[in-house]
Amino acid sequence: MIALTLAEAAAAVGGTLDGADPQARITGAVVVDSRLVEDGGLFAAVLGEHVDGHDYAERAIADGAVAVLASRPVGVPAILVDDVVQALGRLARGVVERARDTAFVALTGSAGKTSTKDLIGQLLQRRGETVFPPGSFNNEIGMPLTALRITGSTRHLVLEMGARGKGHIDYLTGIVPPTVGVVLNVGTAHVGEFGSKQAIAEAKGELVEALTSDGVAILNADDPLVRAMAERTKARVVLFGESRDAEIRAEGVRLDDTGRPSFTLVTPAGSAAVKLRLYGEHHVSNALAAAAVAVELEMPVDDAAEALSEAGALSRWRMEVVDRADGVTVVNDAYNANPDSMRAALRALATMAGRGPERRRTWAVLGEMRELGEESLDEHDAIGRLAVRLDVTKLVAVGGREAACMELGARNEGSWGEESVLVSDADAAVELLRSQLQPGDVVLVKASRSVGLEKVAEALLSDGAAR
Repeated sequence: MIALTLAEAAAAVGGTLDGADPQARITGAVVVDSRLVEDGGLFAAVLGEHVDGHDYAERAIADGAVAVLASRPVGVPAILVDDVVQALGRLARGVVERARDTAFVALTGSAGKTSTKDLIGQLLQRRGETVFPPGSFNNEIGMPLTALRITGSTRHLVLEMGARGKGHIDYLTGIVPPTVGVVLNVGTAHVGEFGSKQAIAEAKGELVEALTSDGVAILNADDPLVRAMAERTKARVVLFGESRDAEIRAEGVRLDDTGRPSFTLVTPAGSAAVKLRLYGEHHVSNALAAAAVAVELEMPVDDAAEALSEAGALSRWRMEVVDRADGVTVVNDAYNANPDSMRAALRALATMAGRGPERRRTWAVLGEMRELGEESLDEHDAIGRLAVRLDVTKLVAVGGREAACMELGARNEGSWGEESVLVSDADAAVELLRSQLQPGDVVLVKASRSVGLEKVAEALLSDGAAR
C-alpha cells in the first residue's frame, strides 16, 4: 500500500493511538485475517459473526504487524476507533486520495461482476500496474481492503461493488470515487431483499450517479434498465452490447464445439477478431464491458482483442471446465447462482453437448437459488423446464422445497419422466453420479453459494484423478 505513519493513519480514520509510535510506518498489507499478517502491515480487528478479531491482536503484532485497528484496547500498539469496518473505509479513502495518477474503475451488476472484473484486470495489466481483487471482494470490508493494496505506481484500480440494499453502492463510491463506472445488468439476484427489479436498478444506478462530468459511464445497451441509467449520470455515456447503436459491440457471435465464443469486436477506433477462452455465450457481454473500459483508458483495439483472446478464468468455481482421464467433463460453476446465470450456464452446457450422432450426454446438477422472494418457486420451475427444452440428458435437482419445484418443472416439461431426479444433498448427488456417469459425459454443477455444491465437482474430479 501507499505507506503511512500511524499518526497519518489515525488522522485518516479519526482514531487515537494507544501504545503506538506515531512515526512507525505502515508499509505492508492491511488484513482482517491474522494468518495473512506481514511485516509492516496493519491488522484490522473486525468483529465477525463467529470470530472476534481482537482476540488475535497479540498474534498479529508478534507476526510483524506494526499496529492493530481496534475498537477497544488490546494490550498492543493500536489505533482505536468506534467502528473498525467504517474505519477501514476511511483509511482506504485516505490512501486513494494520495494516488494522483490512478484510474479508478468500478463495476456492478446482478451477474458477471467477478468474471468481468477479472477480464478488465487482465486487459489493463498490459498498460501498467493494475490492482484488482481476488474473487468477490465487493462489500464494505473486501472493497476497502482491495483499495488499500495500491502503491504510488499503481496505474489502475479495478473494483467490484455489490449491493444488498439501497445506499450500499453509494457508501462504497464514497470510499473510492470512480472515474469509470460499469453497469453490467439488472437481474433477479437478491430480488427477495430488494422487492423488485426496479428497486435493484435504483441501487445499481448509484454507481453512475457517483461519477463526475469528467467520468465515463459504461452501460449495457442490451438491458433496458441499465440503458435507462444514462439519465442518472453527469458523466459521458458509452454503450456496449450487441445493439446496433452500441459504440462497443459484438458482431458475428458464434460458439465453437466446446461453447467458447468468438466475435468481431467493433469500436469507434476500429475492429478486431476475438476468440475467448471462457465458456458460454454470456461471456460476450462481459468481454464487451471489459473492452469498453480498456478502449476508454487508451488501449488500442487490436491490443484489447488480443488480451481478451488470451484472458483466462481467474476466480474459482466460475465455469471451471476440467476433463477427467476417462473423458468425463466437469463444469464447476458452483460459486453462486441466480435465474440469469442459471440460464446462461444451461445454454453453455447444451452447446458443449455437441450435435448429431456424436452428441454427448449432459448432466445438470443444480441446487437452489436463494434470495428470490415471492418469485422463487416460479423461477425454479422455469429453470427445470429450460433444462428439458435444451435437451439436457438428466437434471439432478439437489435440496428441499425449491429444488423439488425445479425437478417438478422438468418432469412436467418432459416426455417420459426420465429427464430429472430429486436428491436430498450433495452426497446423494455424488453417489448417483458415480453409479451412472459414462466416459464422455458432461456434468454442470451450479447453485447458490450457501448450498455448497462445489463438493460435488470436487468429488467427481477426485474420482477422475484416481483412475
